Amino acid sequence: QVRLIESGGGLVQAGGSLRLSCAASVRIFANYCMAWFRQAPGKEREFVSYVSWDGGTKEYADSAKGRFTISRDNAKKTVYMQMNSLKPEDTAVYYCAAGPDDIGVVSRQSEYDYWGRGTQVTVSS
Repeated sequence: QVRLIESGGGLVQAGGSLRLSCAASVRIFANYCMAWFRQAPGKEREFVSYVSWDGGTKEYADSAKGRFTISRDNAKKTVYMQMNSLKPEDTAVYYCAAGPDDIGVVSRQSEYDYWGRGTQVTVSS
């Protein structure tokens, strides 16, 4: 069983930055790949970023490329997402997810076994 707790959300002006964290309660964090998804009001949850178990492979949605950076610290059992140049359209609840290290399609929600409860990010214009 893996418990994930997100933090770091908040209210920020357009152009600002936030750093999200997701702490995992699990015996061996390195057994899991990690990802961030988000869900805006009235929209379906969508993929944002992915990092492999060792941090060696990262993938991003087009909307996140060049602005967001995912990273992980296996010793601290935490995954991060640095978000820069935030836009109002980035407003959403952000969720972290954990999946097996041999995951298939990294952007597919059904590939992930464990989810956090989310943290709200609001970007004002």
